[in-house]
Amino acid sequence: MKLTNGFDISASALTAQRFRMDIVSSNIANADTTRARLVDGRWVPYQRKVVTMEAKKPEPFSSYLSSAMNGSTGEGVRVSRVYEDEAPFKQVYNPTHPDADERGYVQMPNVDILKEMVDLMSATRSYEANVTALNATKAMIAKALEIGK
Repeated sequence: MKLTNGFDISASALTAQRFRMDIVSSNIANADTTRARLVDGRWVPYQRKVVTMEAKKPEPFSSYLSSAMNGSTGEGVRVSRVYEDEAPFKQVYNPTHPDADERGYVQMPNVDILKEMVDLMSATRSYEANVTALNATKAMIAKALEIGK
């Protein structure tokens, strides 16, 4: 086991959570974007993006168990994919909107601001927890180096 394993694991988690916060921020910024891209000659609204994460080396549980029994640790986390949420777009009645259809309805993005704020708070808390873990690792290494003097 490397001395800096804790740093590597925390750093990977910090990077992944920061990326997650960026995606959530993009979702919030585009919550009212009705013209995100052209599909078959017509504009479609912004689609909410979702981040999924996984262990850097996805392995079966038995190998994680044997690694833990032998004293080695994981390798951190990574963003495995970013995909567009397939939830339907919101229909809002606004006949004066330039993107309204013949019935006066506008397709709005499938972004729920409350859900995004909860995701943002979750990512922020995870980020803060990883900063705390990084600082604890740093303190343990500093204490171990003091003892060796």
